[in-house]
Amino acid sequence: MKHLRLALACTLFAGPVLAAESRTTELVNGRCATCHGAEGQSTSPIFPSLAAQNREYLVKQLQDFKSKKRVSETMAPQVADLSEENIAALASFFSAKPARTNRVSDADLLPVGRYIYSKGNSWSGVPACVTCHGEKAYGTASLPRLAGQSARYLLTQLKDFNQRTRTNDNEAMHLVASRLTEMETKAVADYLSQLP
Repeated sequence: MKHLRLALACTLFAGPVLAAESRTTELVNGRCATCHGAEGQSTSPIFPSLAAQNREYLVKQLQDFKSKKRVSETMAPQVADLSEENIAALASFFSAKPARTNRVSDADLLPVGRYIYSKGNSWSGVPACVTCHGEKAYGTASLPRLAGQSARYLLTQLKDFNQRTRTNDNEAMHLVASRLTEMETKAVADYLSQLP
């Protein structure tokens, strides 16, 4: 009798879990995969890879897109009807996927990118990126993982911070982006894109 009750409880619990997993898979395949890939590996360098991104950070970004705190004509209709449970499930799904690395077009810039990332530029007042994003560029719950992100996407985000068109995140990035030279920006983006 005890085993029967346990089996019944497992069956009753499994139903909602399987339904939630099915809904997440449906959302990934129906909405996310076109741009971000079915496993979170971006299908184009203009879209971010979501694989291995910090779960809490993904939740915040999806909530910000939904509330229009972060503006995107592409993302707005994708998140409009997502529940908090959907958002949490998508964040968990993508954060559990493995990240990838990218090849860079100009390997000579990598030492410059590494230097800016780890030490900053004291002459122009650029702080070291490592201070906030961590030694391996894995970020935190409130800051994005940058390692393995496409250089082109990173360049776009730094430009948006510089022009203050991205305002839903750390305001310190406005200052950082405005002080980076074009070469430093490219070097840091390339350096980060090839990190595991």
